[in-house]
Amino acid sequence: MIEIRDLTLSYPGVTVLEVPELTVADGALTYLIGLNGTGKTTLLRCICGVIAPAIGTVRVDGTLVRAHHTTPATLGMHLDYRAFDPRHTARRHLRWIARARGLPPGRVGDVLDLVDLVGVADRRLGHYSLGMLQRVGIAAALLCEPRTLLLDEPLNGLDIAGIRWIRELLRHLADSGTCVLVATHLLDEVERNADHIVILGNQRILADQPYTHLMSTLGPGETRLEDAYLRIAGLPTHLESGVAP
Repeated sequence: MIEIRDLTLSYPGVTVLEVPELTVADGALTYLIGLNGTGKTTLLRCICGVIAPAIGTVRVDGTLVRAHHTTPATLGMHLDYRAFDPRHTARRHLRWIARARGLPPGRVGDVLDLVDLVGVADRRLGHYSLGMLQRVGIAAALLCEPRTLLLDEPLNGLDIAGIRWIRELLRHLADSGTCVLVATHLLDEVERNADHIVILGNQRILADQPYTHLMSTLGPGETRLEDAYLRIAGLPTHLESGVAP
């Protein structure tokens, strides 16, 4: 479970996001959506302790998160597919993470099998495709058998089979009691899989509610999550006359 209270995230002279209160529940697949620059990645980085809030607190599974300190033992995260040394193999990369987090080395083989990379585990990461790197990042996030999982745009670069695989994986994890928080722009996937939705915009949370409840509030002419999102975010629903797509 993620519990956020009275949080302000900012850079010098700029407030990125203010979150008076947010709870991300166990046993649910929660999607974080919003335009580029609305603070999705910044919020995820704060939850895992990479950056510090200006004010406020974040707790993960009851543990107070402190920036630049040890990651909570129950938290798994994959926030950047570029966070790899291209000279390392997938196996070496995962062994290094397991050792740094005090995890049993046997978990490396388990997660390589889970993400279907056993056959290429000894190939250098510099020769991996984007989709393969995403799988390595997800494997790293799963090393600790997390109670809380954070993923930032995990579907980027995945092929059709890979998208189905991660869709089913996230559903299984949530149904097994894991708190899963995923930032994405792919609303079709959100419609397929979401239990809960958090929408960011204008430096704040615009919506925080169960997916079914959000969809029950569709207005006249609205049929999809995209329609609800555009309305809630105050964005135009159609191109202006004379503007080419």
